[in-house]
Amino acid sequence: MANLGKMSQHGTKKRKLDRSTEDYMYFDSYSDVTIHEEMIADTVRTNTYRMGIFKNSKSIEGKVVLDVGAGTGVLSLFCAQAGARKVYAVEASSIADQAVRIVKLNQMEDRIEVIKATLETIELAEQVDVIVSEWMGYALLHESMLNSVIFARDKWLKPGGLILPCRADLYIAPINDLVVEGRLNFWSTVKGQYGVDMSCMTDFARKCIMNKDITVNPVTVEDVLSHPCKFAELDLNTVTLEQLKDVRGVFSCQCFGSSSIHALCVWFTVTFPAEEKALVLSTSPFKPETHWKQAVLYLDDAVDVMQDTKVEGEISLYPSEENSRHICIRVDYVIGEQKKHSKTFSIPDQYLEVK
Repeated sequence: MANLGKMSQHGTKKRKLDRSTEDYMYFDSYSDVTIHEEMIADTVRTNTYRMGIFKNSKSIEGKVVLDVGAGTGVLSLFCAQAGARKVYAVEASSIADQAVRIVKLNQMEDRIEVIKATLETIELAEQVDVIVSEWMGYALLHESMLNSVIFARDKWLKPGGLILPCRADLYIAPINDLVVEGRLNFWSTVKGQYGVDMSCMTDFARKCIMNKDITVNPVTVEDVLSHPCKFAELDLNTVTLEQLKDVRGVFSCQCFGSSSIHALCVWFTVTFPAEEKALVLSTSPFKPETHWKQAVLYLDDAVDVMQDTKVEGEISLYPSEENSRHICIRVDYVIGEQKKHSKTFSIPDQYLEVK
C-alpha cells in the first residue's frame, strides 16, 4: 500500500532521485504506526486477504510460504493458521521489529521467520511453494511492490507455485465532481454576498483545482457517469518487469445521462484463485470503500455530456523519471464530438523530497 495523502502541485524543478534515496523514502514511510493502523483497519482489505488465504489452505498446508513486504506480519500469521509449514516474512522497514513481537505473541515463532531486509538482497534456505503479498498502491502501481513480487517469483517460487493474489485488473470511468463544481461556481457568488465582483477568479481556481496531480479521493456511485471499462490486466504468473514500464490500454465508455465530466477515475481489483469461485478484492466506487479509495484525474475543463455520449481513448501508467517508485499516468481522450486531448498526471514535487 502506498503512503500518499491529498496532493498539490509546485512549480519547482524536479530532480531525479538515486535508488538508495527512493528506497529510504519508501521504507521510512512504513516505520510509523499510522500506515499499519490504516491497513489493518481496512476490513475489506484484511478480511479478503484472510479469506483468500484460507480458501487456498489445501495449497498452503504443509508448504513453504514467502510473504513479500510482510509489514506487521498479519498475512504471514494467516498463512501459518492455514497450515503452512514455514513462512519467510520479509520486511525491510523497522516495522519488522514489531512483526517479530507479534509473531512471538501468537506463538508462531517456530513456523514464521521474520527477515529484516529488502527482498532483492536475501538468501533463503529453500524454494517456496507460495508467494503472498499485499503489494498494491494507489492506482495499483504507485509505490507498489510488484517489482519485488516478480523478482521473488522468478528467483524463489517453485514451478507451478501459487501467487496470492494471482491477477490484477485496472478500470476507468468518467465522473462528475459536485464539490469541484461548487468551488468553481463560488467566485461568481461573491459579488452578491459582499458587493465585490471576483468572477475573474474562476479561471485561476480551475487551473489550481483541475491540475496535473493524481488526486486520491473516495468517489461515490452517484459521481460515476458510465459503466466501468477495464483497460489492463496483469497476470502475476507471467507479467514481466519490462511490461511494468508501460502498462497501457484503450477504453470506451457511454455516459448514462446529462451531466458534466470533471475527471476520469481509475481503480483496480485483485483476484485470489479458489476451487469454486475466485475471490475479488475491489477498490471500485461501486463497492465498499477501502484505504486505496480511487485515483482521480481532472480534465483541464469540465465537459457537458448527454445520454450515450462516448468517452474513449488510451491510458498509460509508467514510472516517473524522478522517482521510479512513483507512477505517472498519461491519458489521450475524446469526449463526444470534441477533438482529442492529452494530459499527463504525476506525483507533486513535495513527495520527491526526502522526509
